[in-house]
Amino acid sequence: MKKIIVLSIITLITSSSAIAQKYFFYVAAESDDKVELIEFDSDKKEANLIQSIEVGTFPAENEGPHGMTVSPDGKHWFVTIAHGMPYGQVWKFETGTNKLIGKTDLGLFPASMEISETTGFLYIVNFNLHGEMEPSTVSVVDPETMDLIENIPVGIMPHGSRISTDGNFQYHVSMMTDELLEIDTQSLVVSRRLMLTESNMAMNHDGHDMKMEKGMKMDMHKTIIKPTWADPHPISNYVYVAGNGSHEILEVDTDSWKVSRRFDAGSGNAPYNLEVSGDGSVLVASYKSGAATGVWDLESGKELAKIKNSRKVSHGVSISPDSRYAFISVEGIGGEPGSVDVIDLKNLELVDTVETGKQAGGIYFWKVES
Repeated sequence: MKKIIVLSIITLITSSSAIAQKYFFYVAAESDDKVELIEFDSDKKEANLIQSIEVGTFPAENEGPHGMTVSPDGKHWFVTIAHGMPYGQVWKFETGTNKLIGKTDLGLFPASMEISETTGFLYIVNFNLHGEMEPSTVSVVDPETMDLIENIPVGIMPHGSRISTDGNFQYHVSMMTDELLEIDTQSLVVSRRLMLTESNMAMNHDGHDMKMEKGMKMDMHKTIIKPTWADPHPISNYVYVAGNGSHEILEVDTDSWKVSRRFDAGSGNAPYNLEVSGDGSVLVASYKSGAATGVWDLESGKELAKIKNSRKVSHGVSISPDSRYAFISVEGIGGEPGSVDVIDLKNLELVDTVETGKQAGGIYFWKVES
């Protein structure tokens, strides 16, 4: 899992700048039904497409690979197939050979996911993009056997999700109820819910006060925040949320369970995905509508740089374990190919771009080699 930092590796990487590093990561091309393995050579400052893996069952249908993750031991990668008939799936592949190992049926439009090192389970949000406006679920899957363990009732249109460093909690946002939700990864229940803006809906409450079953309707009011991503800090007790509708980044204190700071991204810069660097110093956010990437200093809460992306519709963010580079997937528009931009977080500049299949979306780091 990206949050677990092996200190000996980090020391080796950061103490020997003369050693060229090669970074490997996977990105999903949603409109081409492909997952692509990309290598970035830090010595040459060059990114290259290494392999393109076809996914999907029906050649005539676009099945939409969407979310990506890699197992903590680096031996397998997983992709959600969003446009299932009718339900989506998660597929498991072996890294290196990229051989398909297994599949599991999920809910409607499964999106982001990650594995808890505490339980060993895979937690996948079912975004339910094309379904009715009703509470959806988080699917819990055993990645060894690929068995579905549980479907946890959550909010309406759950989206970006990540697991805490200790593996005890999964955090995700409910886009159409302006909520941040915390799932206890061991008891498999919603342990807390936080309303991110004042409204006439329920106030902040724990999961047991407002457990919503499929088919229940909510007294919905106009959403303001429209949160699209959540990422816990790797060291401190905070979770960061992308406020796509309010053009801000929210910092949530998990001790007080309150919004502690709000970072204004500015008009036209709607944060979509975000990630905190492994050393906890910076936050990188994709501005989907602004075709740019923001780099934020978390101590001061100030934006260090706003870097123009290679194409429009910026999407996913993945940061290398040494906190040196950010890899940004960019969808493109119309018939354009997608792309991945490599951003140097030390010099705050775009260093290279590599083209991918159409609508580059889910992106996840695999490994670094010397």
